[in-house]
Amino acid sequence: MTENLLKFGEPNSKLKKLAKKLKLKLKTFSLPSGWTCPGAKDCKSRADRKTGKIKDGKHCQFRCFQASAEAVYPSLRKMVWHNMDLLDAINKDHKNCGFDYKWEAMADLIERSLPKADIYRVHVGGDFFNRHYLIAWMQVAKRFPERIFYAYTKSLHLFYSNDGLRPVWTVPSNMRFTASRGGFYDWLITEHGLKCAEVVFSEEEADAQELEIDHDDEHAAFGKESFALLLHGVQPKGSAASQALSEIKRSVKRAV
Repeated sequence: MTENLLKFGEPNSKLKKLAKKLKLKLKTFSLPSGWTCPGAKDCKSRADRKTGKIKDGKHCQFRCFQASAEAVYPSLRKMVWHNMDLLDAINKDHKNCGFDYKWEAMADLIERSLPKADIYRVHVGGDFFNRHYLIAWMQVAKRFPERIFYAYTKSLHLFYSNDGLRPVWTVPSNMRFTASRGGFYDWLITEHGLKCAEVVFSEEEADAQELEIDHDDEHAAFGKESFALLLHGVQPKGSAASQALSEIKRSVKRAV
């Protein structure tokens, strides 16, 4: 029954560029933004499950674009919470079971739900909310070595020992992670020299940091170097992010 399967989405306009360029079939997966993001800081925002009313975290410097989308589209909220409920049920139903049982159960659920595609963006919204769930996705990648899975993540603490000094999981080559700056665990990016993405408020800011701007996720899915993401989405009125976004839009119009 489809009610017992996770729901995947189609690529947005940005990801369609990547799929078209590389002639690949791409699918996406999402969880509730903010609610499933233990490492989020600068972009921490979340939409109320029922009303869609958005709430920014106390450290928020720019609003999560996907949280804004969830605030506007009830169908999107319904889908991401459907996914979360199914995964959360595994945690609750098997709370007294061993560590391996939980991630295996999650991996089996993901595999049963996985649509046919060449490449998957794991989490347009949301993040790896615990270690069971992180391992589940890596296990799924191992089961489908001919397919590519990629994800941005601020949940960097889940990859390392408690002191952050050593990695505790072997990541499959077809599972590509990009550390997302602006979280509580940014120090791990420096400590381990991780490939990362940083949101910038202008092209000039990216140039100053000698970072290329990724316009279609090719850097995330296939690149090996750190890169920038240009601010986008709906930003809080009167905020520095809102002013920067207005300037970005004016620059685009001037360039046309």
